[in-house]
Amino acid sequence: MNLAFLIWTTMLALLLFAPVSKLIWVLSVRRKERRLGRKLTEREVTGERARARFLAVLLVSAFSLLFNLQLNYPRHG
Repeated sequence: MNLAFLIWTTMLALLLFAPVSKLIWVLSVRRKERRLGRKLTEREVTGERARARFLAVLLVSAFSLLFNLQLNYPRHG
């Protein structure tokens, strides 16, 4: 792996982080509100946001790495 590969992988992960974390956060808050049958408190919403960000970091990092590996080192012609 070269420097360009690492730069493109990092750039893709950074660009995907905000929308993916927002999507995970919205879906998890809606699911939890529906399950509990009430609006979440500010503390619960903040907790869900932290959880969504953590999951987004893992998800976009893995996706970005695999996507760039496939582009730069294809296995099948």
